[in-house]
Amino acid sequence: MTTPKILGISGSLRTESTNRKLLREAARLFGECDYSEAEIHFPLYDGDDEEKTGIPDAVKKLHAQIGAADAVLISTPEYNKGPSGVLKNALDWVSRVEGNPWNNKPLAVMSAAAGRAGGERAQMILRGFMVPFRPMILQGPEIHLAASQKQFDENGRLTGEIYIKELSALMQSLKTLINKMS
Repeated sequence: MTTPKILGISGSLRTESTNRKLLREAARLFGECDYSEAEIHFPLYDGDDEEKTGIPDAVKKLHAQIGAADAVLISTPEYNKGPSGVLKNALDWVSRVEGNPWNNKPLAVMSAAAGRAGGERAQMILRGFMVPFRPMILQGPEIHLAASQKQFDENGRLTGEIYIKELSALMQSLKTLINKMS
């Protein structure tokens, strides 16, 4: 089998956000893979702008990245009890490109947040956002990284044994699903 292509999408734009760190740890724990992170610095979706200027090249690139990936990881922060606006905006933009790159795509979702629930509500809402796209969403184990600023060492590695164990199990489930689909 070829090396799996894994695409990570962080719902946080910050370069060193805990959601990006969580994605990188997920890729590391997955094992050998070709991992890349998507860039979702898109303009706000506006149908009038789309009509005037078309779909931005950056959106088309993300659409192609999703289509080319063997699996996608999405990690969302929790802002005011939901996923970030930039993540929802990216999903909305991608839906405007012809074709559905998400259809039957293996998808693992996770969340990292400052609060004690670790983004549980945001992740639940994100799962609902994904339903119209029909990916193959792994149901667990669920990763809700609470007090996320305290969960990584200076090298960006997870420190909590329970999180490492659960994230490893999620990545093993993702690997199994990828193998079934190939």
